[in-house]
Amino acid sequence: MFIPTPLSEQLRASADDPLRVLIVGAGIAGTTAAQLHRARGLEPVLVDRVSSFDNAGYMLALMPMVDAAIDDLGVRDAYVQASTHIDRYRVLDHHGSTLREDSLGAILSDFGDYRGISRAALLDVLTTSGAPVSLETTVRSLSDGTESAHVRFDSPDGPNEATFDAVIIADGIHSHTRRFVPGGAKPSETITGWGGWVVWTDADADTDLGEEMWGNGFFVGSYPVAGAVGAFIGGPRDDTAVGPVAFVDSIRSRLTSHTPRLERVLDAVTAAEDPFYWVLDDVRARPWASGRTVLLGDAAAGFLPTAGIGAGMAMESAWVLTGVLADAVSTDVGAALTAYEAEQRPRVESAQSNSRQLARLMFRRSTLLAHVRNIAMRLMTIEAALGPIKKLLQKPARIPEVTAVVD
Repeated sequence: MFIPTPLSEQLRASADDPLRVLIVGAGIAGTTAAQLHRARGLEPVLVDRVSSFDNAGYMLALMPMVDAAIDDLGVRDAYVQASTHIDRYRVLDHHGSTLREDSLGAILSDFGDYRGISRAALLDVLTTSGAPVSLETTVRSLSDGTESAHVRFDSPDGPNEATFDAVIIADGIHSHTRRFVPGGAKPSETITGWGGWVVWTDADADTDLGEEMWGNGFFVGSYPVAGAVGAFIGGPRDDTAVGPVAFVDSIRSRLTSHTPRLERVLDAVTAAEDPFYWVLDDVRARPWASGRTVLLGDAAAGFLPTAGIGAGMAMESAWVLTGVLADAVSTDVGAALTAYEAEQRPRVESAQSNSRQLARLMFRRSTLLAHVRNIAMRLMTIEAALGPIKKLLQKPARIPEVTAVVD
């Protein structure tokens, strides 16, 4: 669990660390990095601008690239208990009829499990041993020097400042702190023009099934987690502006068939009082590393959810980053962060490109193109669609060697 902690207390705890590390953002990437550092005996300072984690939930699908971090943290049992195995994947056409159903287990079994988990549950798993965090805390300025990075904070305790050997910026796709690194103020951004609502419904008998309906101007995806099904219902933002009830009514009017899961998900949207609206966009920042500062997770490369791999890549990246810093001293940090970026960015951007390609296939408005897509989907294998991701799993991430800086 997260342990809300005054910033001054965290700063005192980290003052004598052999490597003083600041992590900005207590999402999946930042929390994974913080906990891996703690597992190696450090006391990283973890801050987040939010006031609480009460609304930390949406659904995630995690591929086996997370296993190294999960195992190094010693939370395998907690992870399995809090998640569910996803084995099957079903695609419906724009009328609600089944186009195909495939076994993900057959594709991924050589590498490990594909598991569904809520974001809140994953954060609970990652913080099983406890995670001090300073809430409502932001970085006001960051000066990256040759001997240390000097950071000024705003927090509930008032202004504060400290020096660090390494600063990890992991405060999300709309990062406030990214502006302190070169090129971080306006990273390249791809926006689909789509958005939609996240809702939850009770678990059904198909606890291993992910189901998606690829419509003509709408999309409905539902994914199992432990004890529930999380769903996303969306379309072009101009169309969703009518609100969830009217938008769902427009979807229903085009259906000639439906599965029990689809019907329950659409009912859940119309019943929800104030469902969370998720704008589908992504970000690709360059460079990641600059001096003693590095971008991690969505702050470096924010994913569209179409390939179900963004959170997995964030955790893998955190594992590589903390591994490359594990034996570093202050003078090695710049070289370590450069080595990390050279190793990990091609993997992340390959997975991100796959998500973008799938988005171009899924998010179509034209009925004619939807018919063409249906024909292609009957011929395409899921293995071919996930080919780039399978290649990543076949060649797992590694921690690169770092050439130490000699004075």
